[in-house]
Amino acid sequence: MNRKPLPILALAALAVTATACASVNTEPDEVAVVYNGGMGSATKSKGCAAVSSRKSVDPTDNTWTYPAGQRTFSFTGEKDAESSPIQVVSKNHVPLTISGFATFALNTECKTLTQFHDKIGRSKKAYLYGTDTPANSDAPDYSGWRTTLSVYFKEPLRRAMDAAAQEFDGEPLYNDPTTKEKYEERVGILFSQFMTKAGGNYFCNPNFAGAGECGQVVLTLQKPIPPQRFADAMASKEAAKLEKAAQEEINAKVDTEAKAIQRLVDLLGKDGAVAWRQADLAEKQNDLLSKAVEKGRVPVYPVPQNNALTLPTVKP
Repeated sequence: MNRKPLPILALAALAVTATACASVNTEPDEVAVVYNGGMGSATKSKGCAAVSSRKSVDPTDNTWTYPAGQRTFSFTGEKDAESSPIQVVSKNHVPLTISGFATFALNTECKTLTQFHDKIGRSKKAYLYGTDTPANSDAPDYSGWRTTLSVYFKEPLRRAMDAAAQEFDGEPLYNDPTTKEKYEERVGILFSQFMTKAGGNYFCNPNFAGAGECGQVVLTLQKPIPPQRFADAMASKEAAKLEKAAQEEINAKVDTEAKAIQRLVDLLGKDGAVAWRQADLAEKQNDLLSKAVEKGRVPVYPVPQNNALTLPTVKP
């Protein structure tokens, strides 16, 4: 919990003098920036208070507390989501609607966090507690943080998703999980680039701990959804491919049988080829009949020697 520090006066017992001290305390999911707030002094940064820490400050200093650790930006369009799904257009001009989640952490490296506060955080009130927070308030205010994300997070994300979509055809993005995975990776790279061009790499990998490489935002995208007319067209195209493949398989089988017959004709002549095919067919039929008898599918009736056998006839 953080807000503008309040002084605690310690009175000396034998002299009418006073000293003042204050501190800013942060929770495990908070970090704070500290600025000089004394009268007649230039307002400038005095450093940061890391997560789960207590930092001594002057009573006149100002502090602003920001969220730290893993955060999620939802663009699913659901009730508590930060955004509606994002619209993109693929390389072959297929419009797609993509929903999902972006998991990240605010860059809490002190110099970068201070820059974020100066350029964005203070004007958009992205902080949870600040100099304008009532002294007795224990509840963080996330309204400014959400507004900041809707502008400074969503817009680079939208640009990155649309730019990355220009590198892929719509059908693989819609149908192929491997292609979608490559697309997610590409969006992460472009997002970092667009954020840097916008003034700073303020949003990092969710495992970022405040030092070292910032890393990339982690995206979890749902299956891209094309308009119904495109989905129907792609389904028809896939059906046509399957029909073509089936017909090609039938044609190949016919060609193989035709070549086999032609070889018989060349070897035995037309009459010999016909006789061969008839004998081969009779042999196959006898083989099938024998197997059916063995499996009990065809009943067998013993006939005594020199006795007549009358079989019932089936009337048409």
